[in-house]
Amino acid sequence: MATHSVTPRLNRLLFAVKYASLQSRCCAAHCKAHYSTVYSPNEKTFDKILIANRGEIACRVMKTCKKMGIKTVAVHSDVDASAVHVKMADEAVCVGPAPTSKSYLNMDAIMDAVRSTGAQAVHPGYGFLSENKEFAKRLAAEDVAFIGPGTGAIQAMGDKIESKLIAKAAKVNTIPGFDGVVENADDAVKIAKEIGYPVMIKASAGGGGKGMRIAWNDEETREGFRFSSQEAASSFGDDRLLIEKFIDNPRHIEIQVLADKHGNALWLNERECSIQRRNQKVVEEAPSTFLDTDTRRSMGEQAVQLAKAVQYSSAGTVEFLVDSTKNFYFLEMNTRLQVEHPITECITGLDLVEQMILVAKGYKLQHKQEDIPINGWAFESRVYAEDPYKSFGLPSIGRLSQYQEPLNLSNVRVDSGIQEGSDISIYYDPMISKLVTYGATRAEALAKMEDALDNYVIRGVTHNIPLLREIITHPRFISGDISTNFLPEVYPDGFKGHQLEADKRRELLASAAALYITAQLRSQKVLGNQRLASTPVTCSSWELCVELGEGRHDIKVTKSGDVYTVEVDGEKVKVSGQWNLASPLLPLTINGTDRMLQCLSRDASGEIVLQFLGTSFKVRVLSKLAAKLNSYMPEKVPEDTSSILRSPMPGSVVAVSVKPGDTVAEGQEICVIEAMKMQNSMTAVKAAKVKSVHCKPGETVGEGDLLVELE
Repeated sequence: MATHSVTPRLNRLLFAVKYASLQSRCCAAHCKAHYSTVYSPNEKTFDKILIANRGEIACRVMKTCKKMGIKTVAVHSDVDASAVHVKMADEAVCVGPAPTSKSYLNMDAIMDAVRSTGAQAVHPGYGFLSENKEFAKRLAAEDVAFIGPGTGAIQAMGDKIESKLIAKAAKVNTIPGFDGVVENADDAVKIAKEIGYPVMIKASAGGGGKGMRIAWNDEETREGFRFSSQEAASSFGDDRLLIEKFIDNPRHIEIQVLADKHGNALWLNERECSIQRRNQKVVEEAPSTFLDTDTRRSMGEQAVQLAKAVQYSSAGTVEFLVDSTKNFYFLEMNTRLQVEHPITECITGLDLVEQMILVAKGYKLQHKQEDIPINGWAFESRVYAEDPYKSFGLPSIGRLSQYQEPLNLSNVRVDSGIQEGSDISIYYDPMISKLVTYGATRAEALAKMEDALDNYVIRGVTHNIPLLREIITHPRFISGDISTNFLPEVYPDGFKGHQLEADKRRELLASAAALYITAQLRSQKVLGNQRLASTPVTCSSWELCVELGEGRHDIKVTKSGDVYTVEVDGEKVKVSGQWNLASPLLPLTINGTDRMLQCLSRDASGEIVLQFLGTSFKVRVLSKLAAKLNSYMPEKVPEDTSSILRSPMPGSVVAVSVKPGDTVAEGQEICVIEAMKMQNSMTAVKAAKVKSVHCKPGETVGEGDLLVELE
């Protein structure tokens, strides 16, 4: 028998057909939640575009290219050889090993890929080389279009020191601060004192929250200078820092701009990006609840003034800090497509990637300022492979054993670059997707986001959906009372998940009990029939013991048809549903309210893990006899963690500050772990003597690995 192998090109073709079919169905069903799909074939642009990026943004760019009839080229590292963006492209070129410096930041390899594939243009996405003027120059030298602004604008806006001076000259409001380069830690302390605490220390060439620290005193300034310069060098290859006044409790609101090569520029309204952790955005919305028409216009006009001052041409974003009285100050300009651009596309109907391609080819803008609408409301939740219970999100790695996007819902858009079976590694950003919802009103879009998060199935990695759902359902967020301090103010002791009130606790316990009985009844059948048909046993009531946390609840369950009546703590709860135990989703009606639960796991011991209201709860359901016998089992003694330091996340060891025999004080730094280019200082929880050190600089560690033991 002859055997046939599927070539990489054929594999990509098969994937593209399958993927395109899925996407076309989604766009047809939910076009309002996406961007304009209208394209004129008379607007001739490029035959082939190379996307110098990976993941969801590479896939996002390819969708528009396919709509415009443009062939695409993917670049990838060796560990990304089977990634979705590679399969989706018409061609793919490996540009090096996993580390970004040897692959996605490897200009020589990417230039070779451009030459070998004959790409006429390069779209850089965001991050990596998207704001690298040398890359844009090298492309221009070979007559390859860079789908972004000119090198002059990249240089001017990429340097935060220079951009601030240009903004001042363009009559754009700026934050008070030091307009030079900070030389060393002593210099940083001197400058910070002159400006007045608190101050923001940040990378001159940076963005995305990397290389940024807030300092409230001299000690924090020295520490912030060290970490910010190291992160800046690691992320951007440039360790220069600047210091400016930190505006306490502001909003972070940005203006989307679009400009062509003929002197035309527009502002496409604002995006509210105040919900952040570690200076990185978590939830965004457009428009903002805070801005009035006059403030919006003033911010938009200043953003356009800045764009014109540097002869900007492409899509870009001007970021502002806005105080409680609506005074706004220039923060930075991102000379690239922004991560959160989909929500602007939702409320304007414009495809920003298409506009970037048209501008790069030399076309004039097709719209005037008065043509730009605000139609409806849109939200974006950044879904990350992160543990939200650790500093609002420390990276998690693993393989997606089960993955199902909530595209069955209307007005939902998911920008992702992964699929079931994909690996989330330590080498790249842990983003899983950008979940976007749209509605005619803010309340409608918000309700849709709640449904989408409940219907999003992610297994195999820890994710931040519990945090996202808590944010969007919090009364302060619903009312629009937010700032960049939202997370630490709402969760001063860290995120703990959804805190169950009495009625919601009863709903959870009743659901777990009903699920347990459903599984028990199913186990008595073979192919839908009773195991012992000759001696049928009918039982319609059960007495159970359900454990949740430290609490134990005696529960009585009765069943009539598909409806369970569960008596919990003296209250009756009615639970009904389809009870498909093979499905990851568990749609239930609880006391007349429709809820979407997820059964994450269940075992023979009665332990059930349910995702309820976004948070995972471990419940144990036992019969009365099993509960009685269980009371005789010895309890497991928890590990004493006061004398050991374990890694809270996977990453690499950057520095080890102690050795065996050293005496450390409480709060003293022991080592530094870098994960996804963010450096995290590990400190001692008590004063003690170092017994042993189990790591060294350069080593890779996993979550929970032992780093240091104290006596």
